[in-house]
Amino acid sequence: MLTKEELPLCPVATTLWLIGNKWKVLILQRLLERPWRFNELQKNIPGISQRVLTDNLREMERDGILNRTVYPEVPVRVEYSLSEIGNSMKPIIASLENWGLQYQKLMKNK
Repeated sequence: MLTKEELPLCPVATTLWLIGNKWKVLILQRLLERPWRFNELQKNIPGISQRVLTDNLREMERDGILNRTVYPEVPVRVEYSLSEIGNSMKPIIASLENWGLQYQKLMKNK
C-alpha cells in the first residue's frame, strides 16, 4: 500500500492509479459478484493471461482492494474477495457500467 506521501495529490489520479487499467476494472466487476478462485477468474475474463491476472491480483492485494484467503486443504484452495475498501468501489463500477450501456444504446441508434 502506498504511504500518504506517495499518493497523488489529485483524488481522481489516486483512483486511476488503483484501478486504472482494464484488467483491474474487470477483476473488480467479477469480485463484486462473489469470491472467486484464480482459475475461475481467468476463465471468466476473456483475453487475460495467467501472468497479467497474477500481477494485477498481487497489486490489488498490496493496495488493500482485495483479500486473498488460503484454505489449508489438500489440494490448497485460494479464493479472492473484495476487502472493505474494494467493496466501496461498487458505485464506481456501477457508474462505468451504466455509462457504457448508455453509450452502446446511443451508438446503436446512430
